Amino acid sequence: MNDSPHVSVIIPCYKHAHFLCGAIESALAQTYKNVEVVVVDDGSPDETAQVAAQYPVRYVRQENRGLSAARNTGIRECTGDFLVFLDADDRLLPNAIEAGVACFKKHPQCAFVSGDNRRVAPDGSQVATPERVLASENHYADFLRGNYIGMHATVMYRREPIVSAGGFDESLRACEDYDLYLRLARTFPTAQHDELVAEYVRHDANMSRDIGLMLPTVLTVLHRQWPHVKGDTELLGAYRDGFNAWKNYYADELIAEAKTHKNASARREMLRALVLLLRFAPGRFVSFMLRKIYRKLFAKKSAVPKIGAVNFGDLRRVEPISRRFGYERGTPIDRYYIENFLARNSTDIRGRVLEIGDNSYTLRFGGARVTQSDVLHVHDSTATFVGDLPTADHIPSNAFDCVVLTQTLHLIYDYRAALRTLHRILKPGSVLLATFPGISQLEDGEWAETWYWSFTTRAAKKMFGEFFRDVQTESHGNVLAATAFLQGIAAEELAQSELEYRDPLYETLVTVRAQKSD
Repeated sequence: MNDSPHVSVIIPCYKHAHFLCGAIESALAQTYKNVEVVVVDDGSPDETAQVAAQYPVRYVRQENRGLSAARNTGIRECTGDFLVFLDADDRLLPNAIEAGVACFKKHPQCAFVSGDNRRVAPDGSQVATPERVLASENHYADFLRGNYIGMHATVMYRREPIVSAGGFDESLRACEDYDLYLRLARTFPTAQHDELVAEYVRHDANMSRDIGLMLPTVLTVLHRQWPHVKGDTELLGAYRDGFNAWKNYYADELIAEAKTHKNASARREMLRALVLLLRFAPGRFVSFMLRKIYRKLFAKKSAVPKIGAVNFGDLRRVEPISRRFGYERGTPIDRYYIENFLARNSTDIRGRVLEIGDNSYTLRFGGARVTQSDVLHVHDSTATFVGDLPTADHIPSNAFDCVVLTQTLHLIYDYRAALRTLHRILKPGSVLLATFPGISQLEDGEWAETWYWSFTTRAAKKMFGEFFRDVQTESHGNVLAATAFLQGIAAEELAQSELEYRDPLYETLVTVRAQKSD
């Protein structure tokens, strides 16, 4: 393999000129330099041509023929040994091409390799990103079970296999990337790497939100693999798992959509969602409608059950569902709130950043804004600083632009001394982002002996106010979220509306943004 292979970034664009600058600039800002950028204008009626003309890119225009055709045009027009397809409304991180090329050097026979992504709002602020799915040794079986890649821009292709496979299927209006993954993984090896390489911009016009298009198309794509799996027990099982997983995933989306459209003006959208649910997941449709009928007949008449008539169901137990905060079931509910808090304040995570325990949140939410990442750990000798916050005199003063302090303060007996240290080591004007549990089960592991405190927002306001100028405290949760967290039920098992509803009398998690005085 050439030490510095030529890489083409192909950006199809249709009615996304207002996003295109960000996509092009992210492709041109790569740390890897042997890159060409090809913009394919798919007959877009907006200012795509004018935007592309501002940059050193190759611009190609065609009649409007759809995303697959635009990508195939890019394949024909580009000159790269390796190809990356970047949608006009998404962005690459600066290390994306370098990470892909490095992975290909380790796995030169692969048809494609893929990395990780994060989800952001159009303004660049981070939003909740699903946990990444790691592939097994049998990537084809993994793709039969579902699209573990999640975002196309994280993929780098080797040119020869994609050309020999005929490129993207232009008869498909969606899921053309998933179709190609399946076709290539069936005959070539593929690989994953751990680098975060792309940002998936979430907005109302994302094709993936059109369930009426996505659900039948993804099932059609998967059904095409039937001739290749019907004689293999392992692949047949993966294929059936995939059908069930896709139906269940989009059934949940359709149910959420039906719940959202409650007024008369949105009745048509609600009916469309219900018709799709009946067609593709009749069992879920019946269950949903029975719950609606029950609530219609009984719930309003008796919103609060009579004494002795409470139906505890699975919660009538003296042992919790999980003693590990729900980690084995999905994302713990406190982690859902922590990650949303850090995503909303991600612009504060910049410059030199100190995080307690490890630097995973610094890298995930700070990204390229972070110039130096340090870690303080109470006993791990591989950390930048080793010691306890209340007595950490060896950490330099006025050194950090941000400190990320998640789920730590309640483990420190002399928390005032810890806050004094945090104030000392932060630069003037810089920010501390802190979280700690409110209503919670206790740790039954490494930190069990040092879980000393439980704080409220009122306590946090006074505690941090002794040292910091601008203190913003918030509580997160409600009686359902608190109950689920105590039981070890995962965030994925509740609806987003149930997680986001805030009841200040049920503080499941407390978050603090504190700024040091100038």
